[in-house]
Amino acid sequence: MTTLADLKTLIEIVEETYELMLAYAAQGLDGDEGNKSGGQLRAFLTKADDALAKLAPEFRNLVESKGLAPAEKYNAFIDVIEQDAKSASAGLQLVLAQPSISSQLIDNMNASIHLRALLTDLFLIDEIVKRAIAKS
Repeated sequence: MTTLADLKTLIEIVEETYELMLAYAAQGLDGDEGNKSGGQLRAFLTKADDALAKLAPEFRNLVESKGLAPAEKYNAFIDVIEQDAKSASAGLQLVLAQPSISSQLIDNMNASIHLRALLTDLFLIDEIVKRAIAKS
């Protein structure tokens, strides 16, 4: 059974990765090889990509287990999250496939509408779910 804490952990992973990406982009690095922040970046990107795959199923489990209503409205928005997570994941995987990750590449990923849409989705549904659970 999924708990709100489980979902918050997944959301925090995505948010922390985005924050790390912002800091990495500001460093002006030509590549990630041979520096500590580059190895850390790849680890965070991988962890975030794993979290992205779990977001929609975990949200669906929470809606069902908590009996949040109207379930069809929640699930319709979770469909949006699922698509945005898949799109953001495709971008992260493409970045991870590169032999060298520059600050400019990460800056471009940060600007990706897919990643920004996902973050906005998560802020919205997180707030709604927290309030719905608190009322139940």
